[in-house]
Amino acid sequence: MAGTYIITGANGSLAIPAIKYLLTKYPNSTLIATVRNADETDLNTRSLRNTLNAFPQANTFIRQLDLTLLSSVHDFAKSIAADISSGKLPPLSAIICNAYYWNLVKPIEITEDGYEKCFQVSHLSHVALVLRLLGSFGLSGGRIVLLSSDAHKPGANGLAKYLPAIPDDLEQLVKPAADVPVDNFGKGFLRYGNSKLDPSLSKITAVAINPGNLPDSRALRTNSPNWLFYLSKFVFGPLLFLLRRIDPIMRTSAEAGADVIALATNEAFPGERGFFTWLKKDESSVESLDEEKQRKLWVKSAEWVGIGADDTKLKTLDL
Repeated sequence: MAGTYIITGANGSLAIPAIKYLLTKYPNSTLIATVRNADETDLNTRSLRNTLNAFPQANTFIRQLDLTLLSSVHDFAKSIAADISSGKLPPLSAIICNAYYWNLVKPIEITEDGYEKCFQVSHLSHVALVLRLLGSFGLSGGRIVLLSSDAHKPGANGLAKYLPAIPDDLEQLVKPAADVPVDNFGKGFLRYGNSKLDPSLSKITAVAINPGNLPDSRALRTNSPNWLFYLSKFVFGPLLFLLRRIDPIMRTSAEAGADVIALATNEAFPGERGFFTWLKKDESSVESLDEEKQRKLWVKSAEWVGIGADDTKLKTLDL
């Protein structure tokens, strides 16, 4: 499916093989690969550049996008919308909301915008990006792909110590109280799980995919305790073929990346909405399916990121 594809966190463990799959199977696509640090010195972005260099005929762009700063998201979205409107870029085919952040070793972090960092990067900034760009899809529509996790389902992930939930007071999601007692790992993983409680969004379809548990993910070596790093390096990776019998959704980032692109291009389940684990229809958590909570969280999220009725083509919410 030709058109423009935006993928956030494009230098990540899942994103790089996903991009390789996209450019191999859909060489006429235009790719906007966003990264927090586009500098040549960044090792992860250098890996992304090496991947793109293998496709010299492809129409690809690396764009800097800081999801911890809402002004950066708004400016980026306005720039993309202007380029599509002027014909510099083809209309959008998909937005792949891949980037996320977690912190399992430090106390709560607050962004310059005043919001909890994990929730802003994983949820709020993608809300702003999607809502601003809904009017930039082509007449044939397209896909919004949200990267989810089994961490959003109570009891589904063995690392979870606390049950994820959408609180009655939604402000607790963006401005949580200090953890008492201090439990950086447990509460950090809870904040990650809550950020994956995205309720779903014509011809533009929104899907959420749990890509599986990825033992080769860079996340296990970033803002994670040492024991998790050593498990990923010396147990998860080498024994993946055995661990799959215990955790049937464990797999490599490359396998997950191919599924993400299959959904983004409408190759898999064309025109359908919903939640998927791998490429299998699945049920999201009970709470995330609560339509009243969906509405309240979307309206509040739009308020938090400064999106009004004139900033988006979505007219079904009371913005």
